[in-house]
Amino acid sequence: MTLGLSEVLQSKTPKIYKDKRLNNAHFSDFSHNDYQVFLHLITKIGGVDAHGKYLQPNLLQREHALTAKEFSKLFNVSLSNCYGILKKAVDRLMKADIRIEKPDNHGFWRINVCSMAEYNKKDGYISVKFTDDIMPYLAQVRQKFILYNLKEIANFGSLYTTRLYELLQEFKETGWMLKSIDQLREVFVVGNKFKTYNNFKQKTFAHACQEINNNYDMGLRFEELKDGRKIVAVKFFFKQTIVTQVTNQKTGKTTNIYNKPKIQTNTMKKVKQASLSNSPNVLEGQRSFVELTPEVKPMKNILSSLLSKFTSSKKQ
Repeated sequence: MTLGLSEVLQSKTPKIYKDKRLNNAHFSDFSHNDYQVFLHLITKIGGVDAHGKYLQPNLLQREHALTAKEFSKLFNVSLSNCYGILKKAVDRLMKADIRIEKPDNHGFWRINVCSMAEYNKKDGYISVKFTDDIMPYLAQVRQKFILYNLKEIANFGSLYTTRLYELLQEFKETGWMLKSIDQLREVFVVGNKFKTYNNFKQKTFAHACQEINNNYDMGLRFEELKDGRKIVAVKFFFKQTIVTQVTNQKTGKTTNIYNKPKIQTNTMKKVKQASLSNSPNVLEGQRSFVELTPEVKPMKNILSSLLSKFTSSKKQ
């Protein structure tokens, strides 16, 4: 059973829904543009039925189209360049697979993104059909998912910035996040690049922190955690997202209002403030939960002790 397209109500603001495991996955060798196209496409999966309820996984549409005009408008890219971006993304989406860690570090799954992809040069759009295997990680369920507005990452110029910002969304209510160096290297998909720690830091998360702070009043900073003389993990600190519960006097229904850190004034001139405002239509189950992703085995005991040692700094 599937719903007709007329019965699916789309959000006015494109939103990203992703399983936390997918959020921490290894995304092959996507370029920044490829990843932006991928994110833009998955915003089209979401929607609600005529009663305002999020669609169940078996009701979600798998095939979606993205026009050059849409991409140009959201990511502030010239329309002439968007055709080439979409064409390259079609090839990447068909070739790429995503590596997702199994629970408790018991191996991993490799999942193909698309079973079909089309580039239509004449009409200026691409169309993709997501695989059955990836759909459960993109469904709008009540727990273990992250949610943010696509426009929030539109001004980022680096894939590392976009990926770090996504990781922070998982912990937005806590104000801190701990990741091992191995986890960061996996998420950033650096492979054999940036072999020394200092080079890796400067090229990836140090630069990403600066770019995020240039766009948002997050106060994002990090501390390096050591095991002996070796830096083994990084703890990020940032302004929390404040959650306020509002109850409708007539219906008695309680809704969570999310107050995220404000966009910087210089960036506000480039982006419509409305697209970065509160998101009142977020399910309670889609709030962030304080939990660390499975650690790489050699790091497990180290990070556990480090987490215990440094958690108290959250209160400082």
